[in-house]
Amino acid sequence: MRHLLTTTFHRHNHRLPTILHHLVTRHYRPPKPPTPPAPPKHPKPPQKPQSFTFHDATWEDPYSWMSHLNDKVAMRHMDIYMEQEEKYTEAVMSDTEKLQSKLQSEMASRLHFDLSTSPIRWGPWLYYKRVEAGKQYHVLCRRLASLNEQFISNKDPSGGFDFVSGRKIEQKLVDYNLEAERFGGYAYEELSEVSPDHKFLAYTMYDKDNDSFRLSVRNLNSGALCSKPQADRVSNLAWAKNGQALLYVVTDQHKRPCRIYCSMIGSTEEDVLLLDEPAENVYVNIRHTKDFRFVTVNTFSTTFSKVFLINAADPLSGITLVWECEAQAHCIVEHHQGYLYLFTDAARGGQLVDHHYLLRCPVNASSGPRIWERVFDDDRDMVIEDVDFCNTHLTLIIRENCSFRLCSVPLPMPARKDAVRLKELNPTFLPLPNHVSQIWPGPNYDYYSSTMRFTISSPVMPDAVVDYELSSGNWNIVQQQNLLYERTRILYGTTSSGGIANGSSNNLNSDFLNEIKSEDDNLWNCLSEFYACEQYDVSSYDGVMVPLTILYSRKNKNKNQNPGLLHGHGAYGELLDKRWRNDLKSLLDRGWVIAYADVRGGGGHGKAWHHNGRQQKKLNSIKDFVSCAKFLVENEFVQENKLAGWGYSAGGLLVAAAINSCPDLFRAAILKVYMNIHVSLIAKPCIACARRFSAILFGGRDTVPFLDATTTLLNPILPLTAADYEEFGCPGDIDDFHAIMKYCPYANIQKDVLYPAVLITSSFNTRFGVWEAAKWAARVREHAIYDPKRPILLNLTTDIVEENRYLQCKESALETAFLIKMMES
Repeated sequence: MRHLLTTTFHRHNHRLPTILHHLVTRHYRPPKPPTPPAPPKHPKPPQKPQSFTFHDATWEDPYSWMSHLNDKVAMRHMDIYMEQEEKYTEAVMSDTEKLQSKLQSEMASRLHFDLSTSPIRWGPWLYYKRVEAGKQYHVLCRRLASLNEQFISNKDPSGGFDFVSGRKIEQKLVDYNLEAERFGGYAYEELSEVSPDHKFLAYTMYDKDNDSFRLSVRNLNSGALCSKPQADRVSNLAWAKNGQALLYVVTDQHKRPCRIYCSMIGSTEEDVLLLDEPAENVYVNIRHTKDFRFVTVNTFSTTFSKVFLINAADPLSGITLVWECEAQAHCIVEHHQGYLYLFTDAARGGQLVDHHYLLRCPVNASSGPRIWERVFDDDRDMVIEDVDFCNTHLTLIIRENCSFRLCSVPLPMPARKDAVRLKELNPTFLPLPNHVSQIWPGPNYDYYSSTMRFTISSPVMPDAVVDYELSSGNWNIVQQQNLLYERTRILYGTTSSGGIANGSSNNLNSDFLNEIKSEDDNLWNCLSEFYACEQYDVSSYDGVMVPLTILYSRKNKNKNQNPGLLHGHGAYGELLDKRWRNDLKSLLDRGWVIAYADVRGGGGHGKAWHHNGRQQKKLNSIKDFVSCAKFLVENEFVQENKLAGWGYSAGGLLVAAAINSCPDLFRAAILKVYMNIHVSLIAKPCIACARRFSAILFGGRDTVPFLDATTTLLNPILPLTAADYEEFGCPGDIDDFHAIMKYCPYANIQKDVLYPAVLITSSFNTRFGVWEAAKWAARVREHAIYDPKRPILLNLTTDIVEENRYLQCKESALETAFLIKMMES
């Protein structure tokens, strides 16, 4: 019986877990997954509709109050709105913090940790800038070239600097960390010029309190600032009288360069006014010739261009007109052994020309009109893009189709009455790598040296700073980052052996040099083994062929599976910047395709190419960009719905207008602020620099993305120049006005359409017109279909990012994380 009971109990006990399991599972309800947090809501600024009527058009702008800088109530609302935008961007990007940190580490590891810039030889001195440990800004220094070997450490070249001997030899000229204390916490230098006797340095620093550049002169022997000249709103300067006099240009309240002053260094007398240009549409620019014999004065508007000479030995003796032409033109005058050389794109014989050309005439011309003779015959196969002079040679940057070349011709040139073809002079072609996208003449201050420096740029090669010895044909890469092996070491005048190359052109002919330049790209630290660079001609809507450059990682290229980023600018006749960028390596290595569209309106293809993408033809630029975007998708370089656009300043207008045209073509876009190029001792005091600086004065609206062209051109808050109207159209002309209304990004936002995600970078500083970005963002959110996966974000900065490489790195990491997030969402 006991056995039976025990057996029965065990039999039922064995079934108990199964019964309990069924009972439990019958009533079990799995816990609900946590509700995902609601996506952050975008800010909604107040709307204050205001109507505008011009010509035959009437429109309403609910956000025009954002640009009312003198309205205290509006500015309080703007402050609140900007704070909301900042928090919204942080909230949207909060899930990418780890990715941003990783990207920032990647990019920081590729930063140029050079101890200094490559030294510039000028007379007995070597000038350079270097960064001290723990300091934000660089220091401008110099040392005697004769003591160079004592200065450089021989024991440990990786250290690069012998501090024991260096303290005795090196002379600090300007510590920009101290300048930052003088100018509101950061140091942004626009211009700097050492006097020809090497005793003084004249430079301008941005004063954010007054929104202008302030001139200072420093005694390089004592290190002290001179009591005069000290002037505000200085846009340009030039030394005269072998460093005893400084000429400088001052702008009016609308930032128009209009007055030239002469200051005698060490004198207590008032600075002398040499020229006062009263006309509101005329601009003034000065520069010294490379031999310091003359100071050239350019006055220009949309209707004329003139060049005057001032005798640098006696700057108060008056100015002499040497050249004038109708309409706007680049006119740069140089002097060489009794001849004036003029590099210009002015109309010739009443006919517009498509490219620059070179003229010359004797300095001491007869009392009659100056007769300028052409130096070179026109050659469609070899277009001269730029020139530079030294005492013994003329160097020319030449474009053959879409390829750049660099050559030199001995001076003086044979005396001939007729122009000659460049080929007849048997120019020496200098070695270059493959895929050159731009050549920049360097800081060739030493007019009497036959060594000239150039910066060579390529989409698949870090910028190479190259010294060419024109007499012997020897060449040497003096600075270049080596991403193949390790960080570049620039050792105050020497380089590590890892990939820094030198060679000789030996006056070889051009055909043989073509073999040299492609023989071994490793001499140039070229990355083409890892990243492909391909060129295509894309047919635009009207059959015009638009150059398109495409980069991708050979390792990560998958047909029709890659996201892509398309760059564009297309304004002011400027070349699209296609230089290798270390921050883009993070995208390339993640399988992205990087592309550059050389749309009409930009440079590198002649004046007609520029003119066919401006004013009433601005839509050509936009349609060219759209055609290139479609080419990338249709030819399976980029996966459909994974293409992003990228544009800075006027390029922001291009990309934003393209989005209005085809919003479904793009998944994301970045519209960036862009600072003016500053011209300093370490920059380019040559004809190329003068051309670029003239363009800035005459038309470089290099500020925020240009998103509300209609309002800005009608009622400019920030000063515009004549060339801004030449570029985008004059609203006073009814045809121009209608063209502006057609392409203006702010005026053509589509309603009830899904727009791509957009990140706009701007600055709190009113110098950069933050309201254009804010207005555009608010209106897109108002009109377009709302999708939290496609946010419109503002990235607002308080600093001038261009002067801080760590802020650059942080901003690039945010932009890259934004693109990755948008493609993966």
